[in-house]
Amino acid sequence: MVNNSLQGKRALVTGGTRGIGAAIVAKLLAGGASVVTTSRTPVDNLPEGVHYIQADLGTADGATSLAAETLQYFGGGLDILVNNAASGQAHPKGAASIPDEEWQSALNTSYLSAVWVTSRLLPALLDGKGAIVNISSAVTLDVVPALAHYAGAKAALEKYSQTLAAELAPQGVRLNVVIPGNVATPGADKIRQDLADAAGIPVEAITAGTPLGRGGIPTDIAEAVGFLVSDQAQWITGTQLLVDGGASVGLAA
Repeated sequence: MVNNSLQGKRALVTGGTRGIGAAIVAKLLAGGASVVTTSRTPVDNLPEGVHYIQADLGTADGATSLAAETLQYFGGGLDILVNNAASGQAHPKGAASIPDEEWQSALNTSYLSAVWVTSRLLPALLDGKGAIVNISSAVTLDVVPALAHYAGAKAALEKYSQTLAAELAPQGVRLNVVIPGNVATPGADKIRQDLADAAGIPVEAITAGTPLGRGGIPTDIAEAVGFLVSDQAQWITGTQLLVDGGASVGLAA
């Protein structure tokens, strides 16, 4: 059976060329949406039907250019925005070892990119009473000095999302956050390996205690996003949906 619950919807997914972003793109396409995606560096292996725009979302100018090209492609409208772009690498020696430029890069790409893109596309989303999903990270729920810059940026994204969701709800735009746990992606795999090497443990140990018995895969996150942008979730806004196989149960207590 073909899932066409998003038929006719126009969607932008930032950072959608690999990992979680690519799975979200595939999910929205399968639902019948028209999809634009972007990345900092060009790619060749995108799914059929995706419109690609190269953009550096670590700058406000890059966000402005992306928004303009997206609206031009869609004829001025937009129904779905998924802010997935992010960056950050582990520094096993701790927060004090993170270079200044990486603090700024994490802030720009993992937080401010969502602010910039959303603000530029908000008139179109308001016009169509659209849906926004911002992708955070379960690192905000723990203390990981090696990822302090990334965790700080994502924590800011969560608070921004909560505030904007309350502001936009009376105008018919829904905004939710998805918080992935340990998901197998190229970037996250490298981070886990770096942390495991520094601790002298097998990398498998990092996800071994997940209550549901496995680490996550990108489609686990894409399914959550697909639900939140659909009409099935039309009475859901301002939520933070944790998708981590139960790994964070009790962590924040």
